[in-house]
Amino acid sequence: MSQPVWTIRAVLQWTQGFFKDKGLDTPRLDAELLIGDALKLTRVRLYMDLDRPLDERELADIRERVRRRGRHEPVAYITGKRGFWKLDLAVDARVLIPRPDTERLVELALEALTGREAPRVVDVGTGSGAIALSIASERPDATVLAIDLSPDALAAAEANATAAGLTNVTFARGDVLAPAAAFRPDVVLSNPPYITSAECEALMPDVRLFEPRLALDGGLDGLRVVRALVTQAAALLPAGGALLFEIGHDQGPAAAALVEASAAFTGVTVHKDYGGKDRVVAGVHV
Repeated sequence: MSQPVWTIRAVLQWTQGFFKDKGLDTPRLDAELLIGDALKLTRVRLYMDLDRPLDERELADIRERVRRRGRHEPVAYITGKRGFWKLDLAVDARVLIPRPDTERLVELALEALTGREAPRVVDVGTGSGAIALSIASERPDATVLAIDLSPDALAAAEANATAAGLTNVTFARGDVLAPAAAFRPDVVLSNPPYITSAECEALMPDVRLFEPRLALDGGLDGLRVVRALVTQAAALLPAGGALLFEIGHDQGPAAAALVEASAAFTGVTVHKDYGGKDRVVAGVHV
């Protein structure tokens, strides 16, 4: 008996059903992205070739990706890449997967840099380098220091900087702003861990089982790192220097209160993301 012929269409349909049975949120999109990655095809090209039969090597490449996604491993880790701002970043289990909401922080940071000549910028908890490299690419006159506690994350970020051809970023390992003492930044940015420890235990398996806990867990109330960030930024930034950091959607009032309580910042503002949720707290050093 002859073996069935697997076309792209048939594999897409089967994979979508498999992912749906596994409880994945976006089964069709995940199937398109992973099959396209295995075949080195864009999603548009995938649909142009729907009736093309697949050979055994191609099917094996698809099966491996489908198996991994069926265990809830994130698509970005399987493909090894994630688009952020105007960059294509390499990502793996060493780093948090950059989210579109964080682009709002980059947008506000670039506004804060307007009018500053040759600014010095620190990115705390750089992870893949998403924020630091976005700023460095948009402001080639800037000097950017990217800090992370994880040496593995720093290695990933440095590789992304090299791939992007960015030479105005340096990297340092350390806790919060400790490595920036001699750097004297004009602007401090951060996407710190801000999920409460209890909430970390209830995260969807894609995040809870695969993304680095160090980049997620913000302690009992989610603001443990934010407290240190505010205190250290207040001692480090010059008058007119800016602090901007990402928060959870329900942390606006509490995070803003921490910045105001330091008495070191004025114009403390909670900015919303494009979904209308609190996303970034900003203030200017007095």
